[in-house]
Amino acid sequence: MKKRTNCVLFGAAVAAMFFAACGLVKTLDVVGKESETSFEALLKSVEGKVKKDDMSSGYWLVSPDSQATFFWGWDYSKSGMHDLMLDIDAQPFLDAGLDPEKLPHEYMFYEGGSMGGSGIAEKLIMIGVKLGSDELKYDSSPTPLAAFKHLVNLYRGSIGYHTALDHYGVDLGDGNMFEWAKDMSTNDKDMVFVVNPEPFINAGVVPENLDGWIFTKVPVEKDGKNVEVDKFLKIFDLK
Repeated sequence: MKKRTNCVLFGAAVAAMFFAACGLVKTLDVVGKESETSFEALLKSVEGKVKKDDMSSGYWLVSPDSQATFFWGWDYSKSGMHDLMLDIDAQPFLDAGLDPEKLPHEYMFYEGGSMGGSGIAEKLIMIGVKLGSDELKYDSSPTPLAAFKHLVNLYRGSIGYHTALDHYGVDLGDGNMFEWAKDMSTNDKDMVFVVNPEPFINAGVVPENLDGWIFTKVPVEKDGKNVEVDKFLKIFDLK
C-alpha cells in the first residue's frame, strides 16, 4: 500500500513538473510575445493600409507602393484555401521574363485578369499556406491584432525572429516570408516582403530585369549555422 501511495505521489509530482515546465516555456516565449507588440506598432504605422476582407475572413496589409500585400485570416474554418498569403503584382515579373505556366502550382498561383481579394492588380501571383480549420473565437468582433495573436497562439512555428535584420516574421513556406522590424525607430527596413527567387528564375525571370524588387543574399540561420541565401526583397521604410 505504501509503495502504491509513493507511486501515485511520484506520478503526480512528475505531472505537476511537466505542466509547470509547459507554463514556464509559454511564459518565456519572448519571440511570440514581442512579435505581437511589434506587429501592433506596425499596424499603427500603416493605418489606412489594412483592408478587411469579409469574403476571405481575413485582413490584407497593403504595401505603400500597392504592389504587394500580406493576408492573415481571422477564422481558419472560413478563410478558404489559405490562412496566410502574399499577393504580389505579377506585371514586374512578367516584364522580367516570367512564364506563369512554369511556376510551382502546389503553393503558388497566377491569376490574370482578376483583381483578387487584395485588389492591388489585375495580374497577381499568390503565395499561400493553409494552417488548419480552426474556428477562431473573439471577445467581440475580430480585429487585425486579435487575429494575429490567434496565429501566434495556435501556430507558433509560423512566427520567427530574423537576427541579422532584427525582424520578426511570418513564414509562408519554401523561403517566403513577411517580415517587420522589431523596433522601427532604429531600423530602416520596417516592412519587408521576402520571396524565394528560385521558382521565379526557373520560370524565366531574369533578376536584373525585375523592377521594384531587390535581388540579394540574406544571412539566415540554417541547421545551427549562419548561411547566405538568395532572396527577392521588397523593402519599405515607414518612418
